[in-house]
Amino acid sequence: MLFLSLMAKGEHPANSGTLLAVDLGVRSGFALYSAEGRLLTCRSQNFGDLPRLRRAIPGLLQREAPHLQAVALEGPTQLAKPWLAAAERRELQTLHLSAERWRQRLLLPREQRSGADAKRRAGDLALRVISWSGAPRPPVALTHDAAEAVLVGLWAVLEFGWLPALPRELR
Repeated sequence: MLFLSLMAKGEHPANSGTLLAVDLGVRSGFALYSAEGRLLTCRSQNFGDLPRLRRAIPGLLQREAPHLQAVALEGPTQLAKPWLAAAERRELQTLHLSAERWRQRLLLPREQRSGADAKRRAGDLALRVISWSGAPRPPVALTHDAAEAVLVGLWAVLEFGWLPALPRELR
């Protein structure tokens, strides 16, 4: 399931903007990427319940990334709707995808045999993305939500053409 809504059809975000990738859930993962396709930061946050998450979305889009150009969301459509509405109000480019979509491009078939295998491999690959990007490592252990947000963001910067190809160090 890929929902692609590009506000400026056929254009990719300007070189000065950033991309926020979100692994959707009450406990969400966030990854912020530069226009050069490098991870700037990642983290996770537990909002406790859906109403609190919905109320937090506009502020997150403004506070987390004031120069935000695009948002990539992975998860259920019901959770994506408030993010997409807030992004549309800010005239941001959006991508909404399922985990299977980014996993097909970034993980080998044998690394996706089970959800547990895919999550473990996602954590390993996310740590390599952090290192390759020169981003600070999270102060606590990398959660699977943050790791998946890192990979959603990597997939999105490839889709937008911010990175022409997957870097050799990440293959």
